[in-house]
Amino acid sequence: MTGKRENNMIVQGLHISVALGLLLAPCIASAQQLDNSQIMGTLAQVRSAAPAVDVALLVEEANANVGKGVAALPNWSKLSELSQLIVEIDFENNSTAIEPKSYRTVGLIADALHHPDLFRYKFLIIGHSSATGTAKHNLELSQKRADAINEALSTTFALSPDRLFSVGAGEEWPIDPGHPESADNRRVQLINLGLLK
Repeated sequence: MTGKRENNMIVQGLHISVALGLLLAPCIASAQQLDNSQIMGTLAQVRSAAPAVDVALLVEEANANVGKGVAALPNWSKLSELSQLIVEIDFENNSTAIEPKSYRTVGLIADALHHPDLFRYKFLIIGHSSATGTAKHNLELSQKRADAINEALSTTFALSPDRLFSVGAGEEWPIDPGHPESADNRRVQLINLGLLK
């Protein structure tokens, strides 16, 4: 019974998966398991040889490849080498309004990013969507949702806007490619881009 209840919590609740590059499988946990130490432990694993990422090029590549996928593109493929946290944040249907229950997760992320161990770093927020609707609409919506998370972190939670960048990937980089319309593909990725300069 406990296993079934946990599975229901995972399916119905907030999904959190930690991805460290392509070699490690994502770890899915319920909302109750997300805490600052998990976020910090994941995002603080920065390699000195991590590749530099140009956010403007990411946006350009995503816009030029609508409906074709982005994971294998030169600049997008660099992201798999960086420390990252994959989080499902619920939005109102076809909207950029963050559901109230997801503000707890945004707040936990903000708390972690205010911590001295992460305060020196800049972060990329990537919005993802499922494949319901047109690819162009999903790309635009995912960009607006990434911008909404960026705005919430920089205004409500007082993070310096200089540390935050956002880009939308739409349906172009699904976490569950076998089921492109799955809700699991609607998520936000937070990636450590390295030290502020």
